[in-house]
Amino acid sequence: MKCMDLDNVDRRILEQLQVDASLSNVELAERVNSSAASCWRRVKALEAAGVLGPPVRLLDPVSLARSVNVICNVRMRSHAREARRAFENLVCERKEILECFSMSGDWDYLLRIVAADVADYERFLMSVLLDHPSVGGASSHFALSMTKYTTALPI
Repeated sequence: MKCMDLDNVDRRILEQLQVDASLSNVELAERVNSSAASCWRRVKALEAAGVLGPPVRLLDPVSLARSVNVICNVRMRSHAREARRAFENLVCERKEILECFSMSGDWDYLLRIVAADVADYERFLMSVLLDHPSVGGASSHFALSMTKYTTALPI
């Protein structure tokens, strides 16, 4: 995919929408010092280019009893294509797995998992993750606190 050339107005639009995706087109245009019509065309062009995805609302994990963050390293039993595909299908099906990265180094995957408490995570680990036939091992690390969390990319 080719990178899109962004001018200063495009960059300001992206910065503002990362802070508040609920802005009306008029409010957004005012914040980036542009006309509403020009701002609307730019947003539509950024969407068409795949730079802007759909707007979402971020949820508070504490309010939803999902405040335990676990970083889990996973080692595969086999690196065969079918084993990887089966594991990645499991990852996509499980809502408690928020992020999954295929890794270089000693571990094959890194997962970020949310749970209600340690017992909730243990149930997931023992009955789902470690029971999967492609998983050879896992190492779990519990986050004590969150120093920084952002979804905003540097523009």
